[in-house]
Parts: sequence; C-alpha cells; structure tokens
Amino acid sequence: MHEISPGAAPLATPLAFGHGPSWANRFAVAPLTNLQSHPDGTLSDDEHAWLVRRAQGGFGMVMTCASHVSREGQAFPGQLAAWDDRFLPGLSRLAAGIRDAGGVATLQLHHGGRRADAALSGVPVLAPWDDPAKGARALTTAEVERVVADFTGAAVRAERAGFHGVEVHGAHGYLLCQFLSPRNARADHYGGSYENRTRVLWEILRGIRSVTGPDFQVGLRLTPERNGIPLAEARDLAGEVMASGILDYLDMSLWDVFKEPHEEDQRDRLLIDHFTGLPRGGTRLGVAGGIGSAPDASWCLEHGADFVLVGAGAILHHDFPSLALADPDFRLVHPRPREHFVAESVGPAFLDYLATNWTDFVS
Repeated sequence: MHEISPGAAPLATPLAFGHGPSWANRFAVAPLTNLQSHPDGTLSDDEHAWLVRRAQGGFGMVMTCASHVSREGQAFPGQLAAWDDRFLPGLSRLAAGIRDAGGVATLQLHHGGRRADAALSGVPVLAPWDDPAKGARALTTAEVERVVADFTGAAVRAERAGFHGVEVHGAHGYLLCQFLSPRNARADHYGGSYENRTRVLWEILRGIRSVTGPDFQVGLRLTPERNGIPLAEARDLAGEVMASGILDYLDMSLWDVFKEPHEEDQRDRLLIDHFTGLPRGGTRLGVAGGIGSAPDASWCLEHGADFVLVGAGAILHHDFPSLALADPDFRLVHPRPREHFVAESVGPAFLDYLATNWTDFVS
C-alpha cells in the first residue's frame, strides 16, 4: 500500500451512510459492462477475479456490472443475472470475495427494457411502449407491477448473498430510464405525467427499502442527458430522491464531469453543478464520467461531490485509489498492451470487448 499524500486527505476520508458500513475512501468502482459471466448468467472465475482484485486494490466500494433482475431484461452477452435463486451461489461467492478483500460489495440491479436482447434471453422484449423496430411489446400494468417485484426480489437475493447493498440502474436508456422519458405516453398510471413516469422508480426504491434490513445500503444511478429527459426534470428527480431519505447515495452518471449541459438554456453552470448544488440531507452524491486522474477526483469533491465512480481507471489499475492517494498528480496513461490488462485481472472476454469498443485503450 502506498503512503497517502497530504493533498489527498479529502479523497482518503472514510464516507459514512445512513445504512450499512462506511466506505474506506471516496473511490468506487463504476458498474462496468464486462461480458465475463457464463452464458446462463452465473458468475465466472474471470468476473470474480476482476472484481475482487479491485477490492484488494483499495476501492472503498466495489460494484458489479448491471445484473438483470428479470429474465427478459438481459441486454448483453455474458451478463450477470440475479433473477432467480439459482444464481445465489455465485453471487454469494462474489460478495464474500469483495468483503474479505476489504471492500464494500454492491450489486447493481438492471433491466434492459427495449434495449434487451431476445436472442440472449430466449423470451420477448418488454418495454414501456410498443417498439416494433426493437421487437418490443408494451408491458401490461400487471407486468410493470411484476417488474417492481423483480427488482425488490433481486435486492432481497443480494442481501441473502451477503452484499452490503444494491444500486438501482435508472440510467443510460434502459428500462427505468425509458419510463422516465417523455416518450413514455402510457395510458395507465405509469405514463404520461411526470408523476406517473417516475412512479415505477419510486415503487422500486420504497419496495427495496421495505424488504431489506436496516444495515443494507440502497443507491440509485441516474443520467441527466442523452436519453430525451429534460435537464430540469432530471434535476427535480435527483433532488426529490435525495430528500426522500430512502437512498444512501445517488450516483449521477454525467458521461463527462467537466462538461456543460447539452441544453443551451441551461449553460449558466457546469452540468455537475446542477446536482451538487441540490439539498441532499443525509444522502451522499457521487459522480461518474471521465475521471482519469487524481486531480480529476479532487476537482469533483471540490465541486461538491461526496465520492467518485471510476471506470477506465479501475480497468487500467486495480489499485487506482492507492496510486491516486499517493501521488496528487497521478494520471492514466493509455493505450496499454494486452499483457498489461491480463496482469490487472481483466479476462479474455472483457479484454476483447475493450479492444473492440474502447478507442485508444488497448494497443
């Protein structure tokens, strides 16, 4: 373990929550699609090694990839599953590995909605509205209620497996983000007005809190842009969930923490400042998007964030927190050869995905 530089004290400070354990520092592993689970959704040795290594590297919180809570919700090959008790052995092994390595273990809960893939799941795609181009059928009201039960059931399963908490994936155009979109013109009480479009999210959050224990952490990921959601609505929702007392933390995925809002009439401040300026009570606020150095992480805390979620840095360096805390000028350098990633416990499936989809990452 590297020594902590004096300037890194804020990043090294433990973070306490209303429920569950404190995090040892302000660094969390972002939930990263890594394609490493077995085709049936069970945990693989490669995925276990990838995540446990990040806990060994000093991340205060280690989060899984998006784990689908309904069979029809699968969006990626090699996606971790949490929709049935058959997945408990692998989930339990993963939670124990992260815990034993000193990290707080979080399972991200996900449903692909219209972005799911029937060829992978073997069942039809379901979404808030009919979308023939995606082969998606609109969920009935009863099916929406079943999805709510699937999210809460997966949270109970995560707690049984030994995870410290869950994060609900409400971002990046997947099912819950689709419900939030103004495109959601459903005629029932899950569509149309802002109140109706946010209803399913509130039912899931309240449901998870009601069926899990007092030491179980509940987080939520939202993204304020690129999915048709007006920034004003995203800001209102972020403020409401932080003020509700239900959440332990809100994870705002900004794509780029340094950017201005996409909407020209909202450019009176940076996008991050639209959220760090909101009252949050006891809810912690994290940000993600292009945090590739120790100065980047420090800048986010200076702008009011409580913690940062690291993606590329966690892939390139299992011990990114230790490196950033030891050197206030530490910055990522890439591309790196494949051998570097192998040494960092990035499995073959994940490495091929990175080489194919992440420009200037794998040399």
